[in-house]
Amino acid sequence: MKAKNKNLTTFEEHLEKQYGKRGVKKREAYEQGFEAFKLGILIKQERQKMKLSQSQLAKKAHTNKSYISRIENDASDIRLSTLAKIVQQGLGGKLKISVEFEGQEAVKQTEPPRKKAA
Repeated sequence: MKAKNKNLTTFEEHLEKQYGKRGVKKREAYEQGFEAFKLGILIKQERQKMKLSQSQLAKKAHTNKSYISRIENDASDIRLSTLAKIVQQGLGGKLKISVEFEGQEAVKQTEPPRKKAA
């Protein structure tokens, strides 16, 4: 059995050292930025897998190329309605949203609520 290297830290320990514990403003900003980064990467990978240019995806999603580029490269301040169009109309996927509150189970919305017929 190998002895543990005392100089090694876990990723969680590294994050706590750099940004503080979860719930601290600096750490929450990091976590939010990381989630946005992951979203941009997912969209870019799927677009490339479908062999679409940013312009082609933008046209399918009824938005513009610069918006697609901004999402793929920095993904900040994304309108939920536009994100839904990109995922659903542009890439043929489903947008799933998960909301978590401290001490509660995650609440997931897999499809937008249906409008009631008049």
